[in-house]
Amino acid sequence: MTDHAHTDPRTRLDAPAASRGISSTPADGETGPTFAGEELVVGYSRGEPVIDGESLVVPPGEVTALVGPNGSGKSTLLKGLANQLSLDGGSVVLNGREIHRLGTKELARKLGLLSQENDAPGSIGVEELVYHGRYPHRGFFDGVSEEDDCAVRDAISLAGIDHLRGREVSSLSGGQKQLVWIAMVLAQDTDVLLLDEPTTFLDLHHQLEVMEIVRTLREEREITVVLVLHDIEQAARHADYMVALEGGTIHARGTPDEVVTEELLAEVFRIEATVEPGDEGPRITPHGPLHG
Repeated sequence: MTDHAHTDPRTRLDAPAASRGISSTPADGETGPTFAGEELVVGYSRGEPVIDGESLVVPPGEVTALVGPNGSGKSTLLKGLANQLSLDGGSVVLNGREIHRLGTKELARKLGLLSQENDAPGSIGVEELVYHGRYPHRGFFDGVSEEDDCAVRDAISLAGIDHLRGREVSSLSGGQKQLVWIAMVLAQDTDVLLLDEPTTFLDLHHQLEVMEIVRTLREEREITVVLVLHDIEQAARHADYMVALEGGTIHARGTPDEVVTEELLAEVFRIEATVEPGDEGPRITPHGPLHG
């Protein structure tokens, strides 16, 4: 498959690595860290790689959404970018350094990841769990510092869970738990934040709360966010940049208006739909599945 959306010099696969921003610092006028994956080969212990030779430059200080049907490789790509899956080829570069060469704590000070699989001891409190996000900033024998306290208070406030801080995590609803996990990763105080389907299985209220946090990170903190979203219309509404995958291949990339087209919905998502411009991104009206 080829990219159908307009591709700027930051993301052209056929451009030299230097021109794609790989292993360079942000250009003048850009904010945030340089974060890129080049010729990534990512898979699991057996079988063919899920992602085979794809490259991606993440726009700094913006929200990038990875979208695609089930099994398209969205989460696998994110885990490769996060160093949660070992690369069989290629490299991930953050501010000019390959992340696999960074120590665990050093990487965790620069890059935060919220995965789909989160589990906490039944008796742990909300505030205690959020403090776990500060582990990259503390030595083994270090106590909690004033900086840790400030970071935790800020994360709890941003996640909107002040009213939950005295509760045990096990007593919370699914949506409340997700906000607590987000607060924990916010407490890491990183420049890059990766979120794997943070709104899946949440009711609409908590979905909107999560996306409101993401918007605040972009607008007020200039944090680079990459997230996997199941809902393409939600991605189009909230993301600055979108990457559509199919069968482990990047099929299209660009702004929501460039990526979300009737042609892409037919080719990648196998649905017939009408796409119309809207005030908050493209509006999708699905008509039915495509067969054959």
